[in-house]
Amino acid sequence: MDKNSLEHRKLEVLHEACRIIGKAFDLDNALRDILYVLAEKLRMKRASITLYDEDADRLFIRASYGLSPEEEARGVYAPGEGITGQVFLTGEPCVVLNVKQEPLFLNRTGARKLEREEISFLAVPIMLEDKAIGVLSVDRLFEDGIDYHEDINFLEIVALLVAQFVQLRRNIEKREIHLKQENLLLRTELKKRFSDFMASSRSPEMQKVLTLVRQVAPTRATVLLQGESGTGKTLTARLIHDLSPRAGKPFVKINCASLPENLLEAELFGYEKGAFTGAIKSKPGLLEEAHEGTVFLDEISELSLELQAKLLRFIQEREFERLGSTKTRRVDVRIIAATNRDLENLAREGKFREDLFFRLNVFPIYIPPLRERLEDLPLLINFILRRLSKEYARNLRLTPKAMEIMSRYHWPGNVRELENFLERLFILSENDTVTEGLISSLLKKVLPEKESSLSLEIPPQELSEEEIIEVLKRHNFIIARAAKELGLTFRQLRYRIQCLGIEEKIPLRRGRPPKTAYHGK
Repeated sequence: MDKNSLEHRKLEVLHEACRIIGKAFDLDNALRDILYVLAEKLRMKRASITLYDEDADRLFIRASYGLSPEEEARGVYAPGEGITGQVFLTGEPCVVLNVKQEPLFLNRTGARKLEREEISFLAVPIMLEDKAIGVLSVDRLFEDGIDYHEDINFLEIVALLVAQFVQLRRNIEKREIHLKQENLLLRTELKKRFSDFMASSRSPEMQKVLTLVRQVAPTRATVLLQGESGTGKTLTARLIHDLSPRAGKPFVKINCASLPENLLEAELFGYEKGAFTGAIKSKPGLLEEAHEGTVFLDEISELSLELQAKLLRFIQEREFERLGSTKTRRVDVRIIAATNRDLENLAREGKFREDLFFRLNVFPIYIPPLRERLEDLPLLINFILRRLSKEYARNLRLTPKAMEIMSRYHWPGNVRELENFLERLFILSENDTVTEGLISSLLKKVLPEKESSLSLEIPPQELSEEEIIEVLKRHNFIIARAAKELGLTFRQLRYRIQCLGIEEKIPLRRGRPPKTAYHGK
């Protein structure tokens, strides 16, 4: 090979190596591509890149050309061992004109037939920040007249490129570790936030919900969350996911009422190119995107009967076909469904598939409305105020009278309405202390005229502990009946009992009047 031809080939190698740098995300394949170009362009018989592993204190072949996987696996060297180990330890290149005459050449891979081949071996250190991180080595069939010093100079340039590849990959790995740590911290923070929110409760009903969440979270069981809108079903579903072994995998929420049936099916199961007008390319569905994670089907009662049948098949078999495809796909997802309607009644009326209801109702959890756990209201208000204070960069405090008035309101929109109301306070309140005047004016705007005065009345403060207990005794400690005698609402009497701190002294029985709203049982 004449000198001009050799120089041209070397330039080709460098050009190809620079193009390969875009593949450095996949380090092993990028290194193999470099060695392939190096060997093919410069007629080198074998080539290998050996990198140092600090944990093992050994050099391992990371990529090669001309070696089988078995031969690669045998290429392990301690620093200072053999030619490869010496080049790594000293940081100096080495040329062995004929390996048969070099006792330090170990031929550990067994790839070279030393008794038949006359092979020259060239090795250069791979340097990064003045420190050897590995060795680049090549085999050449021995030929007279080859300028090996020129080859070494060229290999050192290639080794420099390899070092940059390794550095880039290490930076990517560090970034990935950092992102994983950030993601873990974020998930931990979110989990704590969710847990704090759910734990902002003293009511037995919500404590029961939390107990059920902790019991079902580690399992694969399908969960059905029931309760009125705004009670925190999405939050509960996310908490179940975050407390499960699937916490690091996707949590995909699908609102079954937000899309028309045809679009919802496409979103759920995905579609192939040409499946319908506008399907210009194939698209995986949300079920595929949630593989190994959790799918939250909100407002499940809004699914059409046809789509219910397809969902039933998926829940039973965990398999489906994309729209426009006959290929059956399988995914591993956990199903959590939610509804604010009575699915059992809907099933009896033929408006919801009974078999799907039974599949979903493996582990039902009923989340009570806020009006049934008003004892939690102060804790919830303080929790939401703390969260909003970070968003609005100010602290808001409610006076006792303001808090008392809020406890008189029945909150038909539940926790969601409470959150929206408190955010409105941050916007409208000119002072950091919110008085009963602003609370009353805002609540009266959302109350029917005939209820506004009654719902916001403060319960009579003159009722003593003894008087309340005496009335409760007469009604077998049923709050609703005692409240009626006193001319109070159930909530007013309950709040007065809490204010006096006598809950533990009396065996309270709720005795609530029949509810007009759905109660999920």
